[in-house]
Amino acid sequence: MLTAIHTLIYSSDPPATRAFFRDVLQWPFVSDAASSEPGNDPGDAASWLIFGTGPSELGVHPLMPSDGRGTPRHEISLVCDDIAATVAELTARGARFRGEPEDRGYGIAADVEVPGTNDIQIYEPRHTVAYDLPRNA
Repeated sequence: MLTAIHTLIYSSDPPATRAFFRDVLQWPFVSDAASSEPGNDPGDAASWLIFGTGPSELGVHPLMPSDGRGTPRHEISLVCDDIAATVAELTARGARFRGEPEDRGYGIAADVEVPGTNDIQIYEPRHTVAYDLPRNA
């Protein structure tokens, strides 16, 4: 049966993107030496790092052609319990945000710049969450 969700992020600068997840978000990781470029040290951002991202949940949203979002797609958002503290901590580690946290209805959110790829939304939800539900066996 299914055991996890594996998220893929495509990047124009994989080492910079991996360094962001390793150094700024400080996510735990494993290094897949078999997939890495020859000569790279395990744990180096040039290596193929696979990050532990913690609990997850999935929401299905309708297309929104009125705001330019009429094409089916996937997005990644990170959930936090205190957006102000999270933005301050990540900024101290070198993260750059596109503006201040703002009320987006479903929660207070800010978009963090991720080197080599698209921004990721970080938000403090106001909606009911599912990431802490027990798993069905």
